Amino acid sequence: MGCGRLSPKREPDRTTGLALFGEELRAQRELAGLSRDELAVKLSYSASLVSMVETGHRAPSRDFAARCDEAFGCPGTFARLQARLRDVPFPQAFRPFAEHEAAAVALRWYEHALVPGLLQTEAMARAVLSTRPNTSDEDIEELVAARMARQEILDREDPPLLYVLIDEGVLHRPVAEPGVMQDQLLHLAEMSRRPNITIQVVPYTAGGHSGLLGAFIIAEMGDAPGIVFLEDSCGGRVAEDTATVSQAMRNFDALRSEALPHGASRDMIESLAREDGHEQRQLAQEQLQR
Repeated sequence: MGCGRLSPKREPDRTTGLALFGEELRAQRELAGLSRDELAVKLSYSASLVSMVETGHRAPSRDFAARCDEAFGCPGTFARLQARLRDVPFPQAFRPFAEHEAAAVALRWYEHALVPGLLQTEAMARAVLSTRPNTSDEDIEELVAARMARQEILDREDPPLLYVLIDEGVLHRPVAEPGVMQDQLLHLAEMSRRPNITIQVVPYTAGGHSGLLGAFIIAEMGDAPGIVFLEDSCGGRVAEDTATVSQAMRNFDALRSEALPHGASRDMIESLAREDGHEQRQLAQEQLQR
């Protein structure tokens, strides 16, 4: 099957990277006379994922793009669109770190304010990203899709080891409506049961600690030196120098010594999820009685 004539595209400044990829995918699929279900079979992906990529609600992975090139006989076409896409959805400060995150054999992540992006539900990601100033709804949806696509590394055959430390305040802070918060807590508990994921809570009883100064992620690259992403009020920065990476590792180890054990952390998360559910049921009953 060869690449046919491509459908006209809008100007780059009037469309998003996700829309460009989705438009091209739909054009090639229709030119080939394939339904979404039929294309899904050829790509070995679900029809729902094909639909979400076409409509710009999900960012395609590199593997997805490569399979599209093969299915339509368009060497490099979708790969190039996906490569451009990787640069678009992430905040500028995070872009240099995104590839390191995807290639890491292990990630050590500390968060003092929000649930880590790799563990956010889609609804939570949308609630968090919607707080970005001067950002259109379309841009927010693209950022949400990109964040969800990042999480694919946890579902691959060789996922990285993920060690997460979360300050207890993250579990209580109402950054979204109660139902979203409860679903997020349940998702955290579920993810913590994966053999490659360890989630620990740094409790309030730890008092003041260095982690309250800011979140950070350490990417361990196997034989290569580690790399750290340090968040700050201006977006953050990537550091590769040995001194900074070593200091981040020491900070992580110090925070981990203050954290609850893995099982006790999950028990706390599940307990808070049950409390949220109970409060929601009480509120619903009160509203019915009014």
